Amino acid sequence: MTYTQHYSVLKKECIETLTEVQEESRDKFFYADLTFGGGGHSFALFHQNVKNQLVCFDQDPDALNNGRNRIEKENASSRIDLVDSNFRNFPTYIKEKRQDIIEQGGFDGILLDLGVSSHHFDKGERGFSFRSDAVLDMRMDVDNDDIMTAEYIVNNYSEIQLEKILREYGEEKFARRIAERIVEQRAVEPIKTTKQLEDLIFHCYPKKMRYDGINPATKSFQALRIEVNQELQVLEELLDQVLPLLRVGGRLAIISFHSLEDRITKVAFKNMTDGSIPCEQLTKKPIVPTKEEILENSRSRSAKLRILERIERKKSKNKYEHLKGN
Repeated sequence: MTYTQHYSVLKKECIETLTEVQEESRDKFFYADLTFGGGGHSFALFHQNVKNQLVCFDQDPDALNNGRNRIEKENASSRIDLVDSNFRNFPTYIKEKRQDIIEQGGFDGILLDLGVSSHHFDKGERGFSFRSDAVLDMRMDVDNDDIMTAEYIVNNYSEIQLEKILREYGEEKFARRIAERIVEQRAVEPIKTTKQLEDLIFHCYPKKMRYDGINPATKSFQALRIEVNQELQVLEELLDQVLPLLRVGGRLAIISFHSLEDRITKVAFKNMTDGSIPCEQLTKKPIVPTKEEILENSRSRSAKLRILERIERKKSKNKYEHLKGN
């Protein structure tokens, strides 16, 4: 299986939104894809216009290896800069390494697709999914030994800490029961594999709910993945810094897949529109996939796309503003 089998969610909508206004007089347009993954969105931007220049971020070794091979194959190295890093480092990288973009006004578009790649779920040994029996890892940056694995968290966090992340990040109603059972089980022997943890969580659910809808372990696995990769903290940290990197007319597009990410995005966009840099939301309600896209890729069904545009000046809320001074 190759990484490029990943389905790029809402690709058409993202590309159209980010490239809607391109002035013919300009020599270059700058875009950032901060979640490169299989490269679907990045290469769609690459092929949309020969003037498009991209800065792309990813921390996953599989994505980086695949991406570099594809960049070489498509002779794209002069227009695609693929950076091995967590996107929390994007503002610093641009300020230190790509002053040329700042000097030319900033980015025309910045994209974040916050969904976990199909590659991570399908590659069982990474420990993201309980469909295969594997070590509980869940690190996006799998080569970074400074990052705690899911196995470490399950076997070392206190019962209170476990309950907190399961409840807050997984929105798991049986968080207390699961945390208690984890602590009991690890006292007998360490919980090391995905199947061990799945079975434990399965038996924490009432019998009548074990086969009702999604697998009982789904929410807890999501919570652990978020904790391992500090996904929500990294997103909040980035959104506090990203607006100054857009040029006037530039757009920020964020695809989220669960309520926690969408809530952070929604709040951040509201704070940005109330801030000192003029901007406006282009999506009062998020854009969602079409029925056709969901049929092609069922994992698209929970995706939500929100878009923010940096503007020249804030629009007055006073409808008689234009009469002042007359």
